Amino acid sequence: MIGAQRLYANIKFTQKLSELHGEAFESFFHDLMCAHHPDFLDVRTHGNLGDQGSDGLSLHANKLYACYAPHTFDAAGVRKKFRGDLESALTQRPGQFGTFVFVHNDVRGVHPEVATMLVEARAAHPVLRFEQMGRRHLWGQLLPLPRETVEDILGCEIPIEELTYGVGPADLAPLLEHLKDRRRRADPLMSLAEVSEEKLDFNRVLGEERDQLRTGMRYTPLIAEYYAGLYDSLEEDEVAAGFHQEYLVARERSSDPEEILLDLQHYIHGNRLHSVRELSAGWVVLAYFFERCHVFENVPEGWSPNGLPSGTGSA
Repeated sequence: MIGAQRLYANIKFTQKLSELHGEAFESFFHDLMCAHHPDFLDVRTHGNLGDQGSDGLSLHANKLYACYAPHTFDAAGVRKKFRGDLESALTQRPGQFGTFVFVHNDVRGVHPEVATMLVEARAAHPVLRFEQMGRRHLWGQLLPLPRETVEDILGCEIPIEELTYGVGPADLAPLLEHLKDRRRRADPLMSLAEVSEEKLDFNRVLGEERDQLRTGMRYTPLIAEYYAGLYDSLEEDEVAAGFHQEYLVARERSSDPEEILLDLQHYIHGNRLHSVRELSAGWVVLAYFFERCHVFENVPEGWSPNGLPSGTGSA
């Protein structure tokens, strides 16, 4: 899918996810995982056997999936569901999995109650791994699939023509608003953050794009401040993982760093901008994840732009 199609699919995906509950969400999850993973087993309930604590099994990854998608989140209900599925899986599927994955439909992210349960389960069962799979992880499963398959899973046609949307993914919107507000008041004389010129050289980031990234790095401490103030400590990792996935897709589509950066800008904003300040905030976001190695490639040890071993000058 091209950039505009991915934006359209993301909007439809988020809308669909918020409307799916119970068995409908489980069916959607089965369709998605079967399309992406040939080794995925979409376990269904059968008579007195039930599902034996599993809504899906991944043979090669050794993972067991348990879905929870209520109409309204309830702390007591989620604890009962989580503990019941885990106990059933441990009792009825011993040795069949090494990772227990809790799959949910909360588009806002990981609920604190779920985070607590995962930590408690890990402490109680040190031989097992525990993961959660929410909106961003599910989108990461959908994104690499062919457009026709995505249309089947979402139940709608994705237009081929170029589309225009001005709102980026919901998880980046508050961050952009924060940056736009803080950037107005940031010290224009503050020193630039340490920049890896070698990484810029290695990835062939030149011209205006290079200047925009370097300028954006002036304000990346504002992003660190933003994440430090969030209650959800996993938010930064979740957004970083989404950014990295978008980068991999963009890199597969083109090796041109300018086109890759354009795709990442589309991921943040859509292909229509409301203000120059919003564009500037987007470059700060890109600079932040560039610095932290979530986008573009790290410089191999010993590499230098002149082809000589690092630290060696020309004769």
